[in-house]
Amino acid sequence: MIASSTQPSDLLSDSIKTAITPMMQQYLNVKAMHEDYLLFYRMGDFYELFFNDAVVAADILNITLTKRGRHKGEDIPMCGVPSHAYDYYLEKLIKAGFKVAICEQLETPEEAKKRGYKEVVKREVVRIITPGTIIEESLLESKQTNYLCSIAVIDKIIALAWIDITTGEFYISTTNGFSLASDLARLSPSEIILPEKLFQGERMKQVLQEYNKNISVRANNIFDYTRSENRLKQFFNLTSLEGLDNYNKAEITSAGALIEYIEHTQKSALPKINRPKKIDSKHFMLIDRATRRNLEIEKDIKGQKKNSLLSVIDKTLTSLGGRLLSTQLSAPMCDQSSINRRLDNVECFIKQSSLRTKARELLKAFPDIERALSRIFAKRTSPRDLGIIRDGLDIALLIAETLTFSSEYLSEEIKQNLNYLGNFGNLLEKLKSALKIELPLNIKEGNFIRQGYHLKLDELRDIKINANSSLIKLKEKYQLLSGIPTLKISHNNILGYFIEITPSNLKKMPEDLFIHRQTLGNSIRYTTEELKQLESDIKLCEERFYGLEQEIFAELINGVTSYSDNIALLSQAISVIDVSSSLATLAVEMEYVRPLVDSSKSFEIIEGRHPVVEKYLKSKFIPNDCIQNEEQNLWLITGPNMAGKSTFLRQNALICILAQIGSFVPAKSAHIGIVDKLFSRIGSGDDISRGQSTFLVEMVETASILNNATPDSFVILDELGRGTSTYDGLSIAWSVIENIHNEIKCRTLFATHYHELTELEQHLKHLRCYTMKVTEWEEKIIFMHEVIRGKADRSYGIHVAEIAGVPLSVIERANLILTQLELKNSGSSAPSSIPAASPSVKPKNDKLELKLKEIDIDALAPREALDILYELKNMVK
Repeated sequence: MIASSTQPSDLLSDSIKTAITPMMQQYLNVKAMHEDYLLFYRMGDFYELFFNDAVVAADILNITLTKRGRHKGEDIPMCGVPSHAYDYYLEKLIKAGFKVAICEQLETPEEAKKRGYKEVVKREVVRIITPGTIIEESLLESKQTNYLCSIAVIDKIIALAWIDITTGEFYISTTNGFSLASDLARLSPSEIILPEKLFQGERMKQVLQEYNKNISVRANNIFDYTRSENRLKQFFNLTSLEGLDNYNKAEITSAGALIEYIEHTQKSALPKINRPKKIDSKHFMLIDRATRRNLEIEKDIKGQKKNSLLSVIDKTLTSLGGRLLSTQLSAPMCDQSSINRRLDNVECFIKQSSLRTKARELLKAFPDIERALSRIFAKRTSPRDLGIIRDGLDIALLIAETLTFSSEYLSEEIKQNLNYLGNFGNLLEKLKSALKIELPLNIKEGNFIRQGYHLKLDELRDIKINANSSLIKLKEKYQLLSGIPTLKISHNNILGYFIEITPSNLKKMPEDLFIHRQTLGNSIRYTTEELKQLESDIKLCEERFYGLEQEIFAELINGVTSYSDNIALLSQAISVIDVSSSLATLAVEMEYVRPLVDSSKSFEIIEGRHPVVEKYLKSKFIPNDCIQNEEQNLWLITGPNMAGKSTFLRQNALICILAQIGSFVPAKSAHIGIVDKLFSRIGSGDDISRGQSTFLVEMVETASILNNATPDSFVILDELGRGTSTYDGLSIAWSVIENIHNEIKCRTLFATHYHELTELEQHLKHLRCYTMKVTEWEEKIIFMHEVIRGKADRSYGIHVAEIAGVPLSVIERANLILTQLELKNSGSSAPSSIPAASPSVKPKNDKLELKLKEIDIDALAPREALDILYELKNMVK
């Protein structure tokens, strides 16, 4: 759970109030209302932290911990970060599990003094930043969603609601005790909110264990149904929720609590949130947490994107497209028409290489208008965000033109999306004529409106330019009057404009004209009545200039927000075009084919390949067939380690995922009956955080498969039962196969080293035995990485150990033991027990023996033979 930074409860006692400064009293008042957050308290150009907040932050941020004033007889700890670079420090605090409340100055010190000489500048928390409510571009992954999720339970119905406030996506779904963990794994939320009573349940704590750092527990009354219903109606300005969808009470409660949390954290500056869409989980393939991890779909085994399936297929060129592809990959579809609609989109760009090239060239420059629009609504925007909208609309029109006039064939969905790439009235022309090409990140920098856009602004700009000329003329005048050629006119934020000379020229200054202002070690500063008047004119001009520019900025912002729904549709259209063209590029480059996806029970992959292994394999990947149907839906695969069993299992699961996200697949041909749930039981490892051993993890995952798989599921199992004794493991594996065959009847690939299991082919009519092809040549074992019909007669485990570099003495001893065990099990005459190895026997020089085996004596030149002889002699020593 996100860490708290509470202050002592007696901070605001009457005795303390009288002992602290008004500014510190204000701080304590604000902190008392935001005890669960680190408080960034604005003081000039810095955000300051005090008391325990300062101690915690200084340690995490590796910044100096200092002090300011005293409290209860002790120094008050303090640290600070510059306001212009606060996001750098904010990122570290958020990643460390903290939330941050931003307390801003609402007036200038001058404005405060007008209310009274000792009045404190008004301050107020304007925003609370949490992992799920980050909107800063620098803190977000451009191609990754940032979901804030809410869980509610009413009448035993569990509902999920999730929002990405950087894009406005808002979804609601009903789930259940089993699917909840899978749904959260699919969403990968940055933050989860739930009521206190729900978090206290042991089952929920187990499900949420890996999210503990990013859980925000809220008061139970926030998850009240009536309160949530009213919150939704108020937020979306509705008299009833009936017009949205047929939501149940749990869904409404979850969604309403989520909206209230956003209002709590964002205060009055709310981002654009779309009306919620109801998601039916049955429309998407269920993939549990273990399977996602085993198959390395979005992240590799180390938790990074580098070697994942996503990293291999992601050729998107825009942030919008990258986020859409990631979302689609996390949730493969189960609807045949939707899948084929996406496949049509991809095929449209495959058939027209010229169109694909032109469209992708334009997409390269397409900016992230989705998140820019969200920042505009949240009032944390800049002129650069307007420039992003301008450039996005401009490029969208070019893409629309390219698709309309350069193509012979467009899919129905691409045609429909073309309609969203325009319809902006004169907004684009207005933005182009108003904004300069290069725009500042901060509106306070100003000077971002083009010359010629606004007559009055142009006049003020000319006055500013003339004022600069007047300063130059005034400087030259004073240089002549004083006879000091080095005299200059400078400016700073404290003194404003001033005349500056060196001390050596002091006697030359006419005292009747120049008014002394400041003496420094290496300079003396003056002013004049004429300079004061010019400064006043300049300041007035600048205030009017920047004020008018901000008025124009606000007008442009209003223009953008009035077209926000159209811009949102444009964003979705561009993301579809980007994903479709990128998957087409992948298919062309890697020779993928269009799969036939239907509602049958087939799973027929001809010459299938592993998409990730194929990319990184230096040699040619060996393809394999996998043909399953109602007659043979369970493959039992035997064969040695390193022969390719695990790769074969994984590649078929990944091909299934690719097909159901609407991608072409790495195969010669593919026919896939839609899979509703995908399960894998691969690899081994303890789950220390849950206190589970390797074997217990294996059994928990197996239990999940047997309890939840359906006839339409696809299951891959690798080495089930190896975590316990031989006969225990064999018995479990035997029974699991029978259960899958007789009860579940789903498509299954089961890889094993238990050769005894091959006997099941005689008893289970839908089971077929396959093995990995192995060739023996010149006393060496060669793995062909081919799956063939048949059974393995042995595991070649000792051979694998030899390849791995296990000492030859150990290999020879293992072969001896294996021979005796095989004789014993076959009933042949063999020792009742295996004699222990004699410790007195000196081990062989394995390196020497290996070296001798490597030498081709007939091919040696005399000089080489002599060199080797010396080398062998040294090895003996």
